[in-house]
Order: sequence, then C-alpha cells, then structure tokens
Amino acid sequence: MASLRSKRELQKETSVKWTEAVTVVEQSRDGVTPTAATKLNSSTVKEKQPNSTDVSKGNKGMNEEEEEDREDPKTKDEKAELDCPPLGLESLGVDDSQIRASSHQRTGLGPHRGRLNIQSGIEDGDQYDGAWCAEFKDQHQWLEVDAIHLTLFTGVILQGRNSIWSWDWVETYKVQLSNDSVDWQTCMNGTEEAIFKGNQNPETPVLGLLPVPTTARFIRINPQTWYSNGTICLRAEVLGCRVHDPTDLNFDQHERGSRDNLDFRHHDYKEMRKLMKSVTEECPGITRIYTIGKSYTGLKLYVMEISDNPGKHELGEPEFRYVAGMHGNEALGRELVLNLMQYLCKEYNKGTQRVVRLVTETRIHLLPSMNPDGYEVAYEKGSELAGWAEGRYSFEGIDLNHNFPDLNNIMWDDQESAADGTKVSNHYIPIPEYYTQEDAMVAPETRAIISWMQDIPFVLSANLHGGELVVTYPFDCTRDWAPQEDTPTADDAFFRWLATVYASTHLVLANPDRRICHYEDFQMHNNIINGGAWHTVPGSMNDFSYLHTNCFEVTVELSCDKFPHASELPVEWENNKESLLVYMEQVHRGIKGVIRDKITKQGIANAVIKVEDHDHDIRSANDGDYWRLLNPGEYKVVVWAEGYFPSMRRCHVGMEPHPTICDFTLTKTPIQRLKEIRAKGEKIPKDLQLRLRALRMRKLRASTKAINRRRESQQMQMRRARSS
Repeated sequence: MASLRSKRELQKETSVKWTEAVTVVEQSRDGVTPTAATKLNSSTVKEKQPNSTDVSKGNKGMNEEEEEDREDPKTKDEKAELDCPPLGLESLGVDDSQIRASSHQRTGLGPHRGRLNIQSGIEDGDQYDGAWCAEFKDQHQWLEVDAIHLTLFTGVILQGRNSIWSWDWVETYKVQLSNDSVDWQTCMNGTEEAIFKGNQNPETPVLGLLPVPTTARFIRINPQTWYSNGTICLRAEVLGCRVHDPTDLNFDQHERGSRDNLDFRHHDYKEMRKLMKSVTEECPGITRIYTIGKSYTGLKLYVMEISDNPGKHELGEPEFRYVAGMHGNEALGRELVLNLMQYLCKEYNKGTQRVVRLVTETRIHLLPSMNPDGYEVAYEKGSELAGWAEGRYSFEGIDLNHNFPDLNNIMWDDQESAADGTKVSNHYIPIPEYYTQEDAMVAPETRAIISWMQDIPFVLSANLHGGELVVTYPFDCTRDWAPQEDTPTADDAFFRWLATVYASTHLVLANPDRRICHYEDFQMHNNIINGGAWHTVPGSMNDFSYLHTNCFEVTVELSCDKFPHASELPVEWENNKESLLVYMEQVHRGIKGVIRDKITKQGIANAVIKVEDHDHDIRSANDGDYWRLLNPGEYKVVVWAEGYFPSMRRCHVGMEPHPTICDFTLTKTPIQRLKEIRAKGEKIPKDLQLRLRALRMRKLRASTKAINRRRESQQMQMRRARSS
C-alpha cells in the first residue's frame, strides 16, 4: 500500500487547497489526545470592513453601535482557525455510494444514514431512521467514507442517534486511514493509538481533531465504547481538504463556486451591520437601512430597502419583502439575503436590465435576521457544532413561527356559528384581545414584525428557513387541530404557482435525481406542499400575513443543512439566485390600480376589492392604490368603500409577467355627501337636494309596498280563519 503522508511531508511536493478556514479554540495537537469538544466557527479570517452608517426612524445609528463595539473587550474575534471544511456528509456533498459500514441492523439504519444532523421519522423501524447502527456490538465495527480524491483529513464530528424512542451513541472511537480501502493505518497519538472522545447524549455534536492531519482517500470511524444501555449508532461529519493530485488532470474543474464577487462567509451581528453599510455606500441612490424594532437582548432588527426612491411608497409600486432567520440556527437564509443585497446593488450599477427593472418597479425590503439572539448562539458554536436546534428559539425560548395570533380558527369558528357564512370577514381579521394583554407570551421580535406589516402595504413575501428542501404555502394551520391535513386558502391556485416558481428554478429542488434530506420525499408533490398537509402550525407568520394584511407569503426550506459551512455558501447562492429573482418578479402578476373619489380625484383608503369566486378580499392602501395577485384569466371585480356606491369592472389577466391596470372611480352616496356638507356648515346644493328627495321617495315606496304586503297577508289569514 502507498504510505500515508503527513502534512509536513506534503508541503514540499503539493499545494493544499481549501475553500474556507474555520476555527478551533483550546485545542492542541501536540502531545494531547484529541478528545475535547471545541468551538467550530465556519468564518474566514475577518477582512477589514468599511465603517457603518446611521439608520432611519430616529434610532441610534450604526456609528454609535460601532463605538459600543469598540468598548466591548470581546469585540475582537477570539477564535482560532481550523484547517479544513466538512467533506459534505450533512450537506449531501458526499453521495450514499461513498459511505460503507462493517454491518448494519437494517436498511433504515444503513451507512447512508450516518450523516450529521439527519432526522428520523416519528416511527422507528422504517427505511429512514436517524443514524447508522451496527448489527453487532463489538470493537470491530466501522463506518467508512470514500473522499474519492486525495484528502488531508483533520478531524471528525460525531453525534448519536436521532430517535424519539431509543438512546444510542458512541462514547469513544478510533480513526483509521487508507489509500485503497484494503490496508489501514490507525491514527496515532505519539506512540499510542489515539482514542477520541465521542458523545454523552444523542444530539450534541462533538469534535475530535487528528493529532497529525494526514492525507489519504478513505477514512474509518471505529467505535470502541458506547452508551451502556444502547448500541453502536452514530451520525458523523468528516473534516478534510482536497489536495492537489498530479495524476488528476481535471482537478481545477472540480472547484465549485460562484462567479459573483460577493462576501461569501457567515456574518455575526456586527459583521452583518458592516456589510449592509458597505452596500449603502456602494449604492447610496437606491438603498436605505432602517430598523423595525429590537430583539429581547436589544439587538436591532435591520432592514435593507432597495428602490429607485428609497424611503417612500410610490403610487402603484408594489412592496415586497424577504424575511430570514426566524429560527436563528437556520443560517443559510440570512446569508442569501445579504448576498442578494450585494448582488442587486452591483448589477444595478452595471446596468443589468432585469435588476434595473426590479429596482425601479418594486420597493424591496430585505430583513436578514428576524431572530438575531438565536443566531448569535448558533454562530458561537459554529456551523457543524451548533447541532439541529441550538439557536432555533428566541432568547426567551419562543418559537417565533408559532408566535403570531391564530386568526385561522377565529375565522373558521365565526363561519360555523354564523347564519350566513358569506357575511363573515375573510380578510383583515383583527388581532384578538388575549394577544394584546401585558402578560401575553409575545416576543418583541414578533411584535416588531406585526407593526412592520401594518405600516407597509406589502403585496408578496417569502420566509426563508432551512433543514429541508421544499416550498410550503398557506394555510399552515389545519382545521380541528388535525396533525396533517391539506388546508387550502381561497387563493390556493396562485399560492401553488408561487411555490412552483421558486421550486422549479432552484437548482437542487429541480433535480429529479437528488437525495431526500431526512425521511420525507417531497418530489412526489413536485417539491411544494400545503403547510397543513406537512404539519400543522397554529400562529404562523404566513397565515397571519394572509388573514391580517393583503400580503401573500410562502415558506422556503432552502437546504438539508440548516447551517452550511461557509465553503458551501457560493454554491448555495447559485442554487437559489434565479429562484430569489424570479419569485420577486411575481409581485407584478394579477391586477393593480388606484381607487379614487369621483369628485375630488383623491385616493380612497381601505376600499374593499372583491374578486368573484375568490373568497378572500383585499383593501386599498392609504393612497388608494391596490394590488391583487391573480393567475391568468377573466375576473369580475367589485370595489366598495364606506359612504360610496359600489363599482364593478371585468379585468383580464394575461400570461405576461406584468399587471393589468384596473382603476376604479367611486361616487359618494347622497347621505355621505350630506354628512360631510353639514359637518362643514355649508349650504346643500340643489342637485343633492333632488337626489335626497328621490332617495326618500324610493324608501317611502318600498316601505309602503312592504306594509301593503303585510296587510294583505293578515287579511288572508283572517279569511281562512273564518272559513274554517
């Protein structure tokens, strides 16, 4: 067998390539068994960033916050650097065919399930279980990974089995390396075989570093001891840098990345702020940073606005938003939104027509971190060591995706109890009183989002999550608390279109040969699913957005890996770039217009727009403009407002990705005009006097007719009584 080579031996004859440097602290490779779990940070060495800017709305500006940062003794990054990124077990960069094992209990516990953070279903025993589990309980069992190419292996991350019913994990293990999968050498710690410490529970990832990084093609994890009441089960990730192989003529072709010159790394709160400031400096004419509130610990919720007229709602221009980081450990959405800011700025400056059109015709709002407190917790652990749930919740332990008012059941209960269900409000459902109480468990982050929704007439939104590959659409909450049940909205067809637009242009979602993430195959649903049909979520942001505002919103599960390593960010950007752009363009589907007063020509706010056969109304914004998302077709549209006669038009929506203009002019009722004139103390004009007189005559005739009918009915009953 070809001898395994250490890092020092390779330095003279080959160049070691890696995409990303990561961080390890309090860990030495010299004379210490590599057993301690350490912090891993998937960030590169921090580059010097430009100064930050003030934000709007009178909040303390970024410059003041940077001054506070300088006073913080922990401002400087204290994390050291780890040599190599993950090989890709968790991110599915490693194919199932590259993973082998000495034995396995059954198919559902096969070696292909030995991936870091893989999740099992509710029931044990199916083909999608939560780990690799050896058939035998002895020290000869192993899990093997073929890196395909020569790789400088530096470490292993281990987890136990994900299961509701079983507790299984490996407590100590050895690492073996090979160039041919026949002859193996055990990793040594000086003159003794290195024993690595594994897990003490099923979920916490534990990092073990090789005493000497070693180049090979194959690596084995060889369990030595395991939980006494369990069996040999593990989930793993392998750290390794691909090294230059003189015999591989296509080495450079294997490098993955993006041609876009963006800041591909993970950004903590301070770095996120600096990046956003740098975008405003590069594109001051189309960008604005503002805040919508603070997290529980006081971190500001920053929003980047991108528009040709930032800071102002323009008549007829729709408002769009992307929200990321609701769950703090689902970090990919955060970085994609930051990438999108940079991309739109750079491409606008280049004059790219698609981006110029988006910026000039749409007011875009980008919130990269809805839960900054949770993200900071996950970031401290790092992309591989944060686990599946670390940082998911707010500082108070609240799942923000269950924290909005449950308006669904209010609407459904009203429909069931009403004599005429059509009279029940199907939109702008008010927030219930219990939710506004002082002791209500409502996170400050949730309150900030609700206030934001009420301030800006958003038309379309997407909420970016991670940990799966699927796009879900409302309703998220099911009727009668069913755990899973398809629960469509009145706009189900358009929501399905929105979900399909994103899923069909996502490079991984659209790949029919892709591997499922955990245990659910969403390809049978074309990679989209009704939220309630997946699992019920009372109080979701999507449902609240639809029932309390005009905004349509979907959830995008971006990748199997919630917190991809920074080396994966360029390819994840390429996977999502087209989807992010084409989804924004859907805000221009359907009809739009302005609803005006016939006499004053002023816009009418809160006018109700009803579309025939769509039992979900919307309302006009403060200036009287409105946007109604619709699929192609012919629609009967009725508009009414308090104090006005209703107006009806037929509007045609074509296949083109631009809205049909349907303006409405409403005439005030005579009674409304009379109220306004009397309030001003003005003289009633003759035309209004005549209309009021005619109106009174119509009412008199109608009431006389009704009285005569009642009299005739009473007389008929009396005659029948006499004859009997």
